[in-house]
Amino acid sequence: MTVEIGKGLVAIGAGLAVGLGALGTGIAQSRIGAAAMGAVAEKEELLGRAILLVAIPETLVILGFAVAAMVIVLLGR
Repeated sequence: MTVEIGKGLVAIGAGLAVGLGALGTGIAQSRIGAAAMGAVAEKEELLGRAILLVAIPETLVILGFAVAAMVIVLLGR
């Protein structure tokens, strides 16, 4: 069984799209979560906004997954 170098590079690119997006999201969520919980400790009415701000960076992982899927579908032929 032979695999072309192009397909391997496509797979690496797709993995990097998801992996680096997840890494950036993890770093962002750790900082946002700490700040949000500090704000909630001072003012309880900020809980809804804090949850929203923690969830927003997660869209980066979804975008990375979408890019990876497009790369595999369009270039992985």
